[in-house]
Amino acid sequence: MVPEKRKLMVVSAAIAAAFAVTGCAPEGYNAADYGNAAEPASNTAASPGATADPSATSDPVAQTDPNATAPPGSGTTAALPDSQVTNKLTGTAVKRMGEVVENEDGFVLYRFDGDSNNPAKSNCNGDCAKVWEPALTNDGKPTLKGVSASVVGTVTRADGTKQLTIKGWPVYHYIGDKTPGQWKGQNVSGKWFVIKPDGAKNLTCLPTISKPVAPPADSGSDSNSSSDTGSSGSDYSY
Repeated sequence: MVPEKRKLMVVSAAIAAAFAVTGCAPEGYNAADYGNAAEPASNTAASPGATADPSATSDPVAQTDPNATAPPGSGTTAALPDSQVTNKLTGTAVKRMGEVVENEDGFVLYRFDGDSNNPAKSNCNGDCAKVWEPALTNDGKPTLKGVSASVVGTVTRADGTKQLTIKGWPVYHYIGDKTPGQWKGQNVSGKWFVIKPDGAKNLTCLPTISKPVAPPADSGSDSNSSSDTGSSGSDYSY
């Protein structure tokens, strides 16, 4: 009977794991959306694409330089139109992922391991910024809900625009997210992660590393071009 019980336990564990894998992917997605099957991970467990350094995932440990963020409204660049800036940051929770930060339209924001928060610096430019759109600002004073004003700041990008930061980390939108609440950018390239309201990575659900979508076609190119934002940008490392 003991071997049978053990066998049943193993089978039950396998079934539970299968459900966990399925439950990790955003609602309504197939594993193919990520290029591979999704796999769950905790904030403390090592997993594909996760940074092992606890300071990368735990806000109390992650220290930021108080001089890393620029004073709101500093700089001399022309003001951006309202359609290009992020006017609201909302700390909320979504299914399967838990804590996230969304913009005024309900789209989830991300942080990039290629950036730094001490001092704050964005290293996503060019085609990278076409796929991972910076959360830009004019005055550094978005409406906040569920996000503390003490962790929100700005950083000056290479082009002179201002980008919002959370705990020093520049934040971005992913063009692969087509509807509010999606988080298809999670673990893309093993470098992009949903950001929590305290600036930490959210590793509650960690799909297998996938490739980013391709940058959108230039405005003057053929509208039927294969460079579609829904296809995988296999040649891109960001």
